[in-house]
Parts: sequence; C-alpha cells; structure tokens
Amino acid sequence: MEPLILKYTDIGINDVARVGGKNASLGELVNQLAEKKIAIPPGFATTAEAFWLFIDGNQLRDKLNELLGFLDREEYSNLDYIGKQARCLILNASLPNELAAAIKQEYKNLCGNTSFEVAVRSSATAEDLPEASFAGQHESYLNIKGEEELLLAVQKCFASLYTDRAIKYREDNHFPHDKVALSVGVQKMVRADKACAGVCFTLEPESGFRDIIHVSGVWGLGENIVQGAVTPDEFLVFKPMLQKGKRAIIQKTLGEKAKTMVYAGSEYANSSTVNIETPVNKRETFVLTDEEVIRIAQWAQLIEAHYGRPMDIEWAKDGITNELFIVQARPETIHAQKNPALVKEYQLERKGVLLAEGEAVGSKITTGIARILRTPTEADKLKHGEIVVTEITSPDWDPILKKAAAIITDKGGRTSHASIVARELGVPAIVGTGNATQMIRDGETITVSCCEGKTGYIYKGELKYKEITHDFSELKLPEKTKPMLIVGDPEKAFSLSFYPNCGVGLMRIEFIITHFVQVHPMALIKFNELQDQAAKDRIEQLTHHYPDKEQYFVDKLAQGIATIAAAFYPKDVIVRMSDFKTNEYSNLVGGEQFEPKEENPMLGFRGASRYYNDRYREGFRLECEAIKTVRTVMGLTNVKVMIPFCRTVAEGKKVVEVMKANGLSREMDPSLEIYVMAEIPSNVLLAEQFAEIFDGFSIGSNDLTQLTLGIDRDSAIVSDLFSEQNEAAKQMMAMVIQKAKAAGKKIGLCGQAPSDFPEFAQFLVQQGIDSISFNADALLNGIENIKKAEVKGKIMAL
Repeated sequence: MEPLILKYTDIGINDVARVGGKNASLGELVNQLAEKKIAIPPGFATTAEAFWLFIDGNQLRDKLNELLGFLDREEYSNLDYIGKQARCLILNASLPNELAAAIKQEYKNLCGNTSFEVAVRSSATAEDLPEASFAGQHESYLNIKGEEELLLAVQKCFASLYTDRAIKYREDNHFPHDKVALSVGVQKMVRADKACAGVCFTLEPESGFRDIIHVSGVWGLGENIVQGAVTPDEFLVFKPMLQKGKRAIIQKTLGEKAKTMVYAGSEYANSSTVNIETPVNKRETFVLTDEEVIRIAQWAQLIEAHYGRPMDIEWAKDGITNELFIVQARPETIHAQKNPALVKEYQLERKGVLLAEGEAVGSKITTGIARILRTPTEADKLKHGEIVVTEITSPDWDPILKKAAAIITDKGGRTSHASIVARELGVPAIVGTGNATQMIRDGETITVSCCEGKTGYIYKGELKYKEITHDFSELKLPEKTKPMLIVGDPEKAFSLSFYPNCGVGLMRIEFIITHFVQVHPMALIKFNELQDQAAKDRIEQLTHHYPDKEQYFVDKLAQGIATIAAAFYPKDVIVRMSDFKTNEYSNLVGGEQFEPKEENPMLGFRGASRYYNDRYREGFRLECEAIKTVRTVMGLTNVKVMIPFCRTVAEGKKVVEVMKANGLSREMDPSLEIYVMAEIPSNVLLAEQFAEIFDGFSIGSNDLTQLTLGIDRDSAIVSDLFSEQNEAAKQMMAMVIQKAKAAGKKIGLCGQAPSDFPEFAQFLVQQGIDSISFNADALLNGIENIKKAEVKGKIMAL
C-alpha cells in the first residue's frame, strides 16, 4: 500500500504523480540542493493515496461524478452552483482516523516539543497525467497552528480541488475530474508577515530574455504580490556578472508598496489575514538589501541549473530570525515554450486620446469594448473578445479572463495575478493604472497598447495598428559589414536583443536622461543655488530617497546603460556621451538656470565643447561616473564610449584628459575604447590626427551632410536639398572611411539611408566600412541591402 504521508526528505521530482508538482519540486530542492546552502523550510506532504482514502472512505466518488455530470459545458452557467455543492460534499465529510492520526504524528515530528505555525498548501496531481500543471488553481492556508486547525486546513485544501476555477481549468485541458487527486504540503511557516516576501523569475518575464533574474518583493506576506494588490520593488540581476562576482544588480525600481499583508488578530473573525497601510518610511525603503537580492539570485541560478530550464520561484524572509527562504519553485511555462527566433512586432499607426496608463504586460495591441467588472460574480456581463477593466484580479477570475481580449487593472505589478494570466493567455494587459476604472466608461471602445516600452497606454476609440511577424531562424548576417542597432530606450532592449545584430553601434543616453533622470545634472550638483522653487520641489520629489542628489543621476544613468549593455552582452555597445543642445538641456528640470540662450544651438554649446567647460564640467563628471560604474563595478566591459561633435584635435585631447581625471583611463583600463563621431568636416579632413587620439570613428551622416552642404535639414524651405547621397557628402564619407582604415581604426555609420537606399548601402560596403547601425524598424531592410551589396562586390571583383 502507498504511504499516506511523505516527508520532503523522502520526495523527489519523480514523485509528481504521488504528491503533485508543487510538493515534488520542494522535495527535490530539499534533497538535491541542501548542500548548496539553499534554505528551504522543512515539511511533509499527504499523498494521492491519502486523498483517495478520504474520498472513498466517505463514499464521495460516485456523488462527485454524478454532480459534475450536470455541469453546463457550453456556457458554464451553473459552474458556481456545481462548485459549491462539490465543496460542501467534501467539507461535510470526515477525515478517516488513519489519515488524521498520520497527519498529527508528522506534525509532532516536525514541531518537536513545541507547536509552531505551518503553511498548508494544495498540490494537485494526476496519476495518468504527471506532466499536468495545476498552478494557481487551488487554495493555501497560512499561519495554521495546532492539530485541529491543521486537520481542518487539510480538508479545506481537499475541497479546493473543486473551486470554480479548478473545475474550469480541468474542463479546458480535458483532464478527467476523477483522475485528479489533491496532495497537501505542510511546511514550517516563514514569518514573512514581520518582514517581506516575493517572487523570482530566472528570465526577464516580459521578453523571455534568459540572462536576467527578475526579483520582486513586498512588505508582509507574498499574497499581495500574487494578487497584484500593491506595486512591488523590482530588481534585475545579470547572470553572467553574478557568476563573475560583480555587482550584478543592473536595475532597481522602488515600488509604492502601499499595503502590507499580516496575520489578522482575534478581532478579525472572518479572515486569517488583513491588509494594513504601509508606513511611509517603509514605502520609501527597498524590501531587500543588495546582498539579499544577490543571495536570492544565486539560489535561483542554482535551482535553474539543477532543473535545466527557466524557473518561477517564491521566496520569503522571516522577520523574527531575518533568514531568507525559498518556499516554492516551479518551471516557467510561458517563454520556455516560445521560439525566440519568431518575433511579433506591433506598431500604432497613430495615437489617440489617452485615458489611462500603467505597466505593460506583453508587447501587443488590441482594440475592443471595455467592460468594467467589480467582482467575478459579474462574469455574465463579459462577452468574448471584450476587455476586462477591474480594480484587481485573483485566481477566482480565471474562468472569466479566458474570454477577455485584454486585461486592465487599477492595482498590481509585473508579477501580479493579472500579469501572469495575461502571459499564459497571450493577451496584452496593463496593470497598476491607479484609475482605469474611473477613467474608462463601461461599454466604450478602447485601444490597449503595450508596444511602446515598459509603460502601457489605453487610448479612446479604435486605433489602427500594424502587426508584423519576423522569423529570424533562417536569417544569415552579412559576411563582412556588421549590422548594428541604434538604441535609446532601456525598456525595449531585451526585446530588441532577439533581432539579428552585431551589437549596438549607437546608444543615445539622452533618452535615459530625459525619461528616467529628468533633472539637469548641474541642478543636482548645485541644488542649494537653485533659484526656481518649483524646480527645487520637483527635484526633492524625484530624489527624496537619495541623500546624495548626485548619486541619483549616476545610478539612474548607470542602470539605463547597464540594461542595454546586458541585453546585448558580450557584443559591443557604443555609448555616445550627452549631445543635447542648449535649448534641449534647458528643458530638463532645473536646466534653465544653467544654459545660455543661443541663436543657433545646433552649432553652439554642444558635444565635446561642454565636457571641459566650467559650465558643464561637473555634469560630465557624473556621466563618466555612470560609465565607470557600468564597466568596472558591474563588469559590463562591452560598453565603449563615444564623443560627439568634437570640433578640433586639441578639443579631442582635452576631453580624453578630462575623462582620465574622472576615472575613465585607458592606461588603468586597457579594454576601454573611446570613439569619436565623424560628423564635422574637420573630423574628415584631419582624420589621421583624430585617429591618434581615438580608437574608432562613427559617421554621423545627418550632421556631416548638413555641415558639408550648409543645409538645415529641419528647414522646410531648403530641406529638399538635403541628401546623404549628394556627391559632396559621399566624398566626405569615403575620405574618412579610407583614412580610418589606413590608420587601422574601426569605422561605422549610424543612419536611415542605408536601409532606404540599396545603392547607398552598396557605396558604404564598397568603401570598406566596418559596420552600419540602424533603428530597429529599418534593421531587416538594412541587412538585406548590405548582403546584396556584398554579393555585388564579389561579382564586380571577378
């Protein structure tokens, strides 16, 4: 006879049919990874044999089968009634004496001489379907203490095999109800109510990028993060640098964490937990130290290596002992099944009236009728293909959400229930909007856009959009000329990394400064001298959790650069230092006080001339500090630096000296390379001398063409004369390519023309250019043009 109880020390991954996936996984971790110092709370599990003993001992098998025979399998109109009746049958039954005695004895063995709290979790299993996953379908009960409470919790777990969502899940997946059993895991309780808890994916959950570990957490019990009741803290850890012992946390985002879930006192008779307001000081504090994030990430990497696949992991911190624990681990099922070479791209043809925004889940766009739902009991209001708009979702919403074309919630984050379900269903979701249920009218047509980066937007009306499918599996890169990307937005970096490329030929930091930093660096350095009170107030608001305002700039810029560098590691990522014009710099918070008024900013105080000038020298120091952090502290040495708009050789030497003084020294860091933009005729005419200072060139075709032809391409009157294919502009480009090659220096070009005009790509390839960088939407055309040019070059050489 099969045992009724198994300790976790007696369970392995091959026991899924006996104790379900959740318990089998915990047993596997306890047995196989304990020597790796991964902390897992001890426990035991009831087996499938115990469940069938309970069912047959109470003569429930035929009654349940008969009841489920009445289920409306077309509209599921009576699902609520059938589920309630099934659960009543189980809750009104009695645990067999043999099973109750076995549970009590194992509880005593677990507790020793004291009686402590345990977590009681459901783990469904199917003898004939060991590969089945029942994640999130059944109930768990926390903070259970004493034998009688434990026995009741076990019986409640048995009953949760017949929640509405579990019944519907089995129906949808064609699992026979009478073949699925319920194993119950009993585990020593981690007092996360007095500390924090969260989840961890061993890949980036939106793009499926494999070299990231995504850790998120909230104060109190982890249920808040699963339900999406609060916005959690988020941390991105880069695996290759984690293995090298570098500071591998490349991004940190402070969540608002407005609520903390704790165990309810005696005054809450109908609930075991209660959500309380999080104190302001804790909202402004990360739930984990950097050291704790790294420890969780290291454990996650070991777990992933053991299973040989991406994992979805739950962690918790005990507020009494301050110990960290892994409390659950299961295979990640969404991105693991996707073909990374098949990429779908969505593009809005135009934007409309913005109704609300939040965190984007996925990258799709959809349009449809918005349906405001308050609770799952309003399921009959939702028609197939409509968009669910609600405050928050839980597993009880699962049967409803399967009809939805998109999901929008007021609350929640990237790892909330709504986010997880959206990924499973392959529909877009926008979570944590804060006010969608107020801003969107029930029944109105809306457009849900998740293709614009980390932020998702909800627009009024039905907007037109394009859906493009790219299959990169058969695409071969050119033989000689490297196609590279132009990237500015860190939020798109992981998705873009799947495109065929040889790295990033131009990373513009202006996007990071504008969208993530938002503040003029000199306004942070000279904060006490700011005259604009409104700017001071805004800066205080943005930097309030940074005692050192300069560090705010360095951290934000470093994290943005590191995210892009990690996405393309170990390929080159060439980071252009700031090239705002004075009118653009003055638009940053606090910027107006530090920028001169210029008649023609395009030809004024920009690029290299700023870096050694007293007006901006200290601001450039912060830029250098960010680069130094990325390269030396985080270890992302694939980052190269590029200097824009360097007018003279003497200016180039000055900038290199300033960089050296700021810690970016090629003598101290031999792998550091410093490039220069070739965008001024002087860069071309004196290319030999610039080559003595810099390690490579990148042709800025727009500025070089403007300055060669004396044309402002933004002027509607003369813009028709602007063309990179003008013979004078082409001669300038040919000259600098030849001089760079003669000096043994790398040279590339950044611009649109090589993708738009095959003949221009052919011209560059003929000249021997090393690389051409494209915006993502022009990359595939660019690659084809380069390949055609290389083939034509071979033919001409015959």
